[in-house]
Amino acid sequence: MPRSASVVGTTRRTVILAAAAATAAAAAATAVGWGRDEPEAPVARADLDPAQVVDELTTGLSRTGPYRDPDADERSRARRAARLLVEDPDDRAGQEDLLAGLGFGVQHSTDPATGRPVTVFLADGSDERTWGALVLDRSAAARHVVQVPHPAFDLDTEKLGLALHRRLPGSVLLVAGAHREAAGGAADVAHNSNSLFHTLAVEFARRGLDQIQLHGFADRNLEGADAVVSTGSAPRSQVARRIADGLSRSGLNTCRAWSQKCGQLEGTRNAQGRASGELDSAFVHLELSWSVRRDAVARDMVAQVLAERLRA
Repeated sequence: MPRSASVVGTTRRTVILAAAAATAAAAAATAVGWGRDEPEAPVARADLDPAQVVDELTTGLSRTGPYRDPDADERSRARRAARLLVEDPDDRAGQEDLLAGLGFGVQHSTDPATGRPVTVFLADGSDERTWGALVLDRSAAARHVVQVPHPAFDLDTEKLGLALHRRLPGSVLLVAGAHREAAGGAADVAHNSNSLFHTLAVEFARRGLDQIQLHGFADRNLEGADAVVSTGSAPRSQVARRIADGLSRSGLNTCRAWSQKCGQLEGTRNAQGRASGELDSAFVHLELSWSVRRDAVARDMVAQVLAERLRA
């Protein structure tokens, strides 16, 4: 992907994320609706489209961009935030307080594509805490986490992630906030157990949420294959088998990592998969070819299959 768009993308990202930066200032946040100092019953902003937020976040990413891991106190804060999001979803003030301390702004809105209430937590990227976005569908209890660890590298996985999130009421969309090659590769959150992405993902898994993580591969890396379904180091699961079967029935040539060799795309070194294995939690690692990811119709078909099989 050409990186010449990064400067322009960063500028546009700054505009849309200005409210997130204002969150830290509290008073400014109140004026636009980002942040904690809101009325007891916050007014949703119907004009905030999660698709735009995710697109602006992804467009601004660069392998030369900033990134750092959270320290121990920040990881502890993230774990508390994840617990609160799952166990006490109505405690918005507590959630916002914990995540504001990690550099996240907040906005409550209505997703224009679904009509359902959502909350968007967004790290504004103004410092090295480029820790991405959390989009919560507030219409039902949390059950699934849709993970996008490599936006702007595994191209269009963020689009698939949002499409899947919108088909799963109550789901959490977790998008990394830095290019995987940033900071000498430290921003490769799928293989970094010290990252904030990993900390949140593991805490969600500990709270019983099923996880699906989206990746992409070049067509030449596994010729003839459209998809690779695995569970990484986590136990084999019925949901992974259902997903593989569904993709196959939809016409995609699907490699099942538990019964076939899939060209080093099985996710066995994936940090979230390893943690899920230790927790005996459901984890699905999905790799899609570029031919599938670049096709909007194919992406929507995949999102529909995944949603049906995850809900089954």
